[in-house]
Amino acid sequence: MSAVPESIRVSVYRSERRADTYLYLPAEADFDELPEALRTHFGVGVSFLQLELDRDRYLAQADAAQVMQAINDQGFFLQLPPSKEFHDG
Repeated sequence: MSAVPESIRVSVYRSERRADTYLYLPAEADFDELPEALRTHFGVGVSFLQLELDRDRYLAQADAAQVMQAINDQGFFLQLPPSKEFHDG
């Protein structure tokens, strides 16, 4: 495991198949080079935004440091929709 850089330029894709599902990749990465199982699960990726990500960056549904660590370790971060809790009445 190599050291995580101070910041990473990332491209964020949203899934056309799964609501509130996003994939963070290094900006220079090729979506088509992702593992086939991930591409099948994620579906068609629509370019959503590009940003410079650092540990202090606020992300609505994820911790920036964890996103950066995942990108560093596996080449991507998959953000799934927040789980809906069941509350019994």
